[in-house]
This record gives sequence, structure tokens and C-alpha cells, in this order.
Amino acid sequence: MERNVTIIGSGPAGLTAAIYAARANLKPVVVEGMQPGGQLMITTDVENYPGFPDGIMGPEVMDLFRKQAERFGTEFIWGDVTKVDLSGSPFTVYTEDEEIVTKTLIVATGASAKWMGIKSELPWPEGLGGRGVSACATCDGFFFKEMDVMVVGGGDTAMEEANYLTRMCKSVTVVHRREGFRASKIMLDRAKNNPKIQFTLNATIDEVLGMEAGKVTGVRLKSTTDGHTWEQKIDGVFVAIGHKPNSDLFKDVLEMDEFGYLKVVPGTTQTNVPGVFAAGDIADRVYRQAVTASGLGCMAALEAERWLEAREAHEV
Repeated sequence: MERNVTIIGSGPAGLTAAIYAARANLKPVVVEGMQPGGQLMITTDVENYPGFPDGIMGPEVMDLFRKQAERFGTEFIWGDVTKVDLSGSPFTVYTEDEEIVTKTLIVATGASAKWMGIKSELPWPEGLGGRGVSACATCDGFFFKEMDVMVVGGGDTAMEEANYLTRMCKSVTVVHRREGFRASKIMLDRAKNNPKIQFTLNATIDEVLGMEAGKVTGVRLKSTTDGHTWEQKIDGVFVAIGHKPNSDLFKDVLEMDEFGYLKVVPGTTQTNVPGVFAAGDIADRVYRQAVTASGLGCMAALEAERWLEAREAHEV
């Protein structure tokens, strides 16, 4: 059976697209991935999504998204997409068990934060992820009012997050493995001129401490020059070493920038292949928020609906 709309990804962008497409009676199918729900599934408290004045747990809000999409008739397929054929319309999407033929495709595969690769940054209870270790200052900075925090990284993202955190935190320590920075001069100068920011250079985090307490209590740092280690008391760790868009599946198929984010026609979610749309963090390297991802998911569904209507009118 040929589908009207197939959505790859089940985070805020994918599920919002599903809600809109389903309400338009397009009977969308969502390929959820092996870890349904996107990055919010590893976020504990979500306090900046409109409509939840008391905040809500990340997994809980994604469950509500899914139930709303289901209510309007969205079909869900568990598992990952292994291959796509976008060479001609209709398109074909392959999973391990299924072959989906579809008139339009919405790519909402998101982006994943790059991590340091240490056990203590894993999601709780394996590590302290969500218990003081975060990869999003704008999401979680609010929880560290008048506390001492650490930002890991040496690029623009790290400087931006450090400056942002000084609005609510008592102090911010930027840890960077080298003396040189990838950050632009203006962003670096802004951080260096901020009296609340201090720098620890030629060092990496060897381990985040606090598993016994159930929250971050400090870090063990390691020198990149002589290997010696020392401990520092800290209340939170923000990893800001970049994000990787989950776009490997579309290499040499869809146009992307030098970082791997899918390119879209400005002001739309349309990719270089007519009938294929990109929504959420896969095409957004600037904001990366649940609410902006949802907005882009809405746009993608509306554009897919209009694209289908225009094609049907042309065929008539």
C-alpha cells in the first residue's frame, strides 16, 4: 500500500508532524527508531515547554505527544530505517522488517549531543545524566541558580553556554583540553571578559563525582600535559563539545551543510528533493529546542499536505 506521508523520527518534530498529518486525514506512518521519543527521553525536568506551568518529565511529555498522534490515527513502526530510495516518486523507505512506499517523506531524525565518553555522563541511574550532567544550558541552567557549574568545550557553543549560565549561576568554569580555542574571537573575548567565568586549560574531565549522592558533587580532572589528576567541587557539568545531526542515512541523497545538517529552502522545510521535508534538529543547528522542533514539524506536515494536493490537482 502506498502511504501519503511517512515520518522518520519520533521526537517533538516527528510527532507534531504526525499530529497535523493525521488530523488532515493523511494516515501518516511514523518509523520511531530503536529509541523512540528523541532527546527529551533523557531529559528529566522540562520547564520551558509552553502549557506545563509546573514542569513535566521529558519521557512524560513525549508519551503525551505520542498518544495525541495515535488518537488521530497515526500508525507507528518500531525500529530504525536502514535505507531510503529517493531517486523517484513514490519514495521507498526500508526498515529491517518492512518496505514502505510513500508519496512524501518527512525526515525528523534529530541530532545527538556529542559526549565525553565517560561512564558517569550516562543517563541516571547508570551515570549522572539528568542529575547534574547536561548537554543543554538553555534547557537545564535554571536548575543551577547560585551554584557553581562547569562547561566542557572550546568552541562557540561552549562560550555561548558559559555566558548564558552566568545569568543564574554563581560561577562557571570552562574546561578545555588545549590552550588554543576553536571559538571565534568575539565569543572568546566575551567569555574572557565575563567576571563570573574562569578557565581551566590543558585538562579534561576524567570522571564526574556524585553517584553515591545521586547528583553531581564534583569532578576529577586530568591534565593533558602530564597526566596528573585532581578533584574539584562542582554542582553541575554542561558538555558543550557539539552536536552531530543524525543524517548519515541521507549522505549523497539529500543536500547538507559541512556539519551534516540537512539544507532546506529558507522559510520552509523543503529539501532539494521535491516531496521530501526536513524538520527539527536535523535541519536546525541554531536553536535545537523542543518547541522549535515542534514548530518545524507542524510546517513540514502542512507543506506535505499542500504538496500532495498540488500533485493530485496536476494529475487531474
